Amino acid sequence: MIVHCPNCGKQLKLSDKISESIQGLEAGRKLKLKCVHCAVPFALDAGTVNEVAQTGSTRSGVRPPAAPNLSWLREGVFEEQEVVEDVPRALVLFPDTPQRQVVVEAVEAFGYLVDQLTDPREAIDRMPFVNYAGVFLHSGFEPGGLGGGRFHRFMRDMAMSRRRTIFYVLVGGEFETLYDLQALACSANLVVNDREIPYIGTILRKAIPEYDKLFGPLLEELQVAGK
Repeated sequence: MIVHCPNCGKQLKLSDKISESIQGLEAGRKLKLKCVHCAVPFALDAGTVNEVAQTGSTRSGVRPPAAPNLSWLREGVFEEQEVVEDVPRALVLFPDTPQRQVVVEAVEAFGYLVDQLTDPREAIDRMPFVNYAGVFLHSGFEPGGLGGGRFHRFMRDMAMSRRRTIFYVLVGGEFETLYDLQALACSANLVVNDREIPYIGTILRKAIPEYDKLFGPLLEELQVAGK
């Protein structure tokens, strides 16, 4: 006997034993089953079985379309709008200083297509729609610094399914360049002091391959597992 799950609409084939059990139910009693497709439980009674026998379907009328999937709001990934690109993209968020251009040129030389923004709100709004592989944030980008900055808080709170794919670099006078413990404490992958900005290209050539070597196999396994 074929019935349809009332939640996902998929067809379910009931065994003869289950069909007989439902037909033997007393009036008002129902047998609870679990859909093998969506795992949502639902109940069937003898009247449903009789409807299937007469019409060949448990459906009565047109099933409305499912509500839109809003998981991208929580995870920060808008898959429908992603564009597959050969060139990785990076976001540079710096005050308007000569140091910003040094960082941009170094990141471009490393093979990234760089976007520069001056408004933290615009940067946050863009993140779900652009698949950035790297983000470079200066602690002076917002008046409140890292502690009061909206963008750094956004990065800290980002779902790990998205965050693990972004190489997040913090730059500022309070950091010790390549100090992994400080980067970990700040929820970043790399920290760079202002005085080492002229060497940012060399720092990236060291840090990014080490990151890929350490976490690349793990990220591949997680991707295969759908996480």
